[in-house]
Amino acid sequence: MYVVGGSSSNGIDKKISEKLGYPLANLEIKRFVDGEYYVRIMDDISNEDVVIVQTTYPDNNIIEMFLLQDAIAEAGAKSIYLVIPYYGYSRQDKKFEDGEPISARAMARHLSINADAVIVVDPHKEHILRFFDIPAFSCTAIPQIAKFLKGRNIDIVIAPDKGAKERARMASEYIKSDYDFLEKTRIDDRTIEIKTKRLAVTGKNIAIVDDIISTGGTMARAVEELRNQGARDVYVVCTHGLFVANAIEKLRKAGSKEIVSTDTILTNYSHISVAPAIADLIRDRIIG
Repeated sequence: MYVVGGSSSNGIDKKISEKLGYPLANLEIKRFVDGEYYVRIMDDISNEDVVIVQTTYPDNNIIEMFLLQDAIAEAGAKSIYLVIPYYGYSRQDKKFEDGEPISARAMARHLSINADAVIVVDPHKEHILRFFDIPAFSCTAIPQIAKFLKGRNIDIVIAPDKGAKERARMASEYIKSDYDFLEKTRIDDRTIEIKTKRLAVTGKNIAIVDDIISTGGTMARAVEELRNQGARDVYVVCTHGLFVANAIEKLRKAGSKEIVSTDTILTNYSHISVAPAIADLIRDRIIG
């Protein structure tokens, strides 16, 4: 078996290679003068199982993934497994308006060509795995996130909404804390109250755990409300930290004690690696 790391593998490829004991393939990846990609697999991978590690965000990394898949298939690999740390376009998982594509499905169908199975880290919605035409597995970063939080004296792990409460529950079990989720209640046409469903936060250390933080607006509002309700320290943690525009500024201004994400997307806040969880899943579900 070989591990192939694309340009957006963010070092996860090397960590997976080391943990599983399989070699990291040598690649040549460059751009032509007109901006188009060139990829080449430098090792003989014929009749080998190959794992490609590549985040499909932003758009240029999707093109690189398609070219890597085709190159590996052309090189005669026995099987091709995709590891997608962050799956771009996953939030458009249904049609919200007539005339729209289901982008998560469109990407999945194309990625399924020249692949035998796929692993996606913390997909925005689990049902998008059914869009793939190949076996698709979800890998969660929650154990690594919980391990990081364990040294922060967290009293309550909170999900930003009811749909994400399972993520909070999993983390809380590991660090031996309570968990809850935030609930929005409309008071009038101008006022929305955000508070925990069942637990008081006064004097507590709180960790809000989410899958994706993009512009940071919703998370910043949650931090601000928790601080207003008497929370002591509020930690903001996510798997996929896009942090676009002035997201970090919003979160800091709202009163975040610490902002932390994983290495699915590399930023200054990527203090947690998803590689151990991915390697374990490859060993359990792919290698067998």
